[in-house]
Amino acid sequence: MRNVHDVLVGPMLTEKGTMMKETDNKVLFKVSRSANKIEIKRAVEEIFKVKVDRVTTMNVLGKTKRMGKFEGKRPDWKKAIVKLKEGEKLDFVEGV
Repeated sequence: MRNVHDVLVGPMLTEKGTMMKETDNKVLFKVSRSANKIEIKRAVEEIFKVKVDRVTTMNVLGKTKRMGKFEGKRPDWKKAIVKLKEGEKLDFVEGV
């Protein structure tokens, strides 16, 4: 079993994520590529002390970028959409 702090890389503070948080009570996280839904659910519940209803994950492929004649690739990463149970609330940025 892996450490819960290794599963979650960090929250994703985007416009789309803010809309999902306000309307559907869903929160976006950037997670470890090898993490599964059960580990993500356990990590969110343990770190933030909230109840999780559902976890949806997706693998995001890194873009290919060019710098003149040289070509490189950004790293692949994994995103998780965590739906909280009714009545639960999670705030990353408080007092702003």
